[in-house]
Amino acid sequence: MKLQSTLKYFFNSISYGVLFAIVLLLLKPNLTDSAFISQLFSIDKKTSPPLSYAKAVSIASPAVVNIYSEDIMANPSYGDSARTTTLGSGVIMDSNGYILTNLHVIQNADLIHVVLQNGQQFPAQIIGFDQITDLAVLKVNASNLPTIPQKSNQQSLAGDIVLAIGNPLNLGQTVTQGIISATGRSGLSNTSYLNFLQMDAAINEGNSGGALINSNGVLVGINSRKFTKLNPQLNIQGIFFAVPYQLAAKIMHQIIENGRVVRGWLGISTAQYSSSSKGLIVEEVSPNSPAQAGDIRIGDIVYQINGQNITTIVQALDIVAETKPNTNLLFKLYRQGKTIETNITIVELSN
Repeated sequence: MKLQSTLKYFFNSISYGVLFAIVLLLLKPNLTDSAFISQLFSIDKKTSPPLSYAKAVSIASPAVVNIYSEDIMANPSYGDSARTTTLGSGVIMDSNGYILTNLHVIQNADLIHVVLQNGQQFPAQIIGFDQITDLAVLKVNASNLPTIPQKSNQQSLAGDIVLAIGNPLNLGQTVTQGIISATGRSGLSNTSYLNFLQMDAAINEGNSGGALINSNGVLVGINSRKFTKLNPQLNIQGIFFAVPYQLAAKIMHQIIENGRVVRGWLGISTAQYSSSSKGLIVEEVSPNSPAQAGDIRIGDIVYQINGQNITTIVQALDIVAETKPNTNLLFKLYRQGKTIETNITIVELSN
């Protein structure tokens, strides 16, 4: 009885299958097409698109310009002149023609030419410069220029992917890729390389003043220089620097407004931070400085400036540097176990 039921179920299944196949062939005659069968049973092996930064480059690159600086030197012996040309790059920061570049690109230049990626050429004038950060602002007489994407709250982190855009060795616009190796700061105080972003995206002659962008095409810095040591025997690779965007933007706005960068000066030459006292230990006071006039002495521990508690030397330097000259700041300090307050008038740092 069991065998009979099994056979009946088996033959019924075959009958239904054959019937279904006939109906399907009548409705879809192309089922016998080998291409259709191959497509029906093939495994869809979709490959992911290759990783590319082409979109970021296409967004930012039109705002990166070539800069040619000419130094005309007269030769009185022969009654003629010789011209030397310095090559560099720049970044259009404003559609009305303000361009950021490096000071060393245009220093001592008699003529400056800016060439856009679409072939347009403009003479440029120097609005101002800052020796400490090696930045300069140029202006061309044009409007509706392509500008680099910018974010006012842009912060870079070690490990971020970055792309350097410039015109190395006059080969034409070139992109190099790397990562942020160490982060810089955005303050105006002078602490040499600590102000800069360190990265390993290659910078060669002609890249200086160009754009350092992230993978979204947003400006993160102005390419500046490669690391150099006095020892020529030391082979250094992969250490390059860029001015962080926030610092570069501060410098640019000050130059446009004042023609120069205005920094406050206190006159504490050297200091170290005391984690136990949470303050700045004064090691040297410059003669005829605001610090001396305000009776700050060697050994004093400055723990607060104008209501801000001091957490690092850099923070204290930035508070002073970003204070407008002739402004009074209240300093609180410890001296031999006593708490002292003194008002000090900050003056302008002389370059």
